[in-house]
Amino acid sequence: MDIIETIKEQIENNAVLLYMKGSPNAPQCGFSQRATQALMACGEKFAYVDILANPDIRANLPAYANWPTFPQLWVDGELVGGCDIITELHESGELETLVKAATAKVQA
Repeated sequence: MDIIETIKEQIENNAVLLYMKGSPNAPQCGFSQRATQALMACGEKFAYVDILANPDIRANLPAYANWPTFPQLWVDGELVGGCDIITELHESGELETLVKAATAKVQA
């Protein structure tokens, strides 16, 4: 399967998806750690892809997303943004609302 098709499939099949360095329990950079902590605080399950273990995704996702850095948070098939945006949304309470709405759709 083409790597872009793989990325599209991952985004479509996961209501909340974080492309990050490492895993939520063992993030490999501070930005991924902050993003993961903000998502975990929302209290909902989320999917993740370790871009360090997937170099093709790491190489191709920035062009697909038109977003150069990691982590990248996708909710309901839309790019939310990176660490700074995730942190701002968390601090304002908007991240939890966004994540809970997306996961509720899947559970319904």
